[in-house]
Amino acid sequence: MADARFEDGAEQPLHLMAEDAEDLKVIAALVQDSIFPITEMSFDRRTRRFALMLNRFRWEDVEAARRAGRGVERVRSVLVLQDVLRARTQGINLKDRDTVLSLLSVDFSRGRKAQEPCC
Repeated sequence: MADARFEDGAEQPLHLMAEDAEDLKVIAALVQDSIFPITEMSFDRRTRRFALMLNRFRWEDVEAARRAGRGVERVRSVLVLQDVLRARTQGINLKDRDTVLSLLSVDFSRGRKAQEPCC
């Protein structure tokens, strides 16, 4: 598997937006098994934005690559999640700048309303 270069593709980049949980399933399928250095993950509490710079498998190009007799590829992609109330990690040392992570899944769960009690 070779990494894609921008100049290798004549296609336009994908620009996708999920407006509901069903839409998110499409994006989740495209970013499944992406890898990224821990340094490419950020959460801005003020803007409620969580972002990842991913190196994702180009799932949408598999059939075209096979037909053309070329290898499948990975591409750099940005995944931005809006209206994130909280981001947590478990079992990850955020200070280890050499860590490479794998994104297994993306899912949606509705946050509690402001008037609902916590815990």
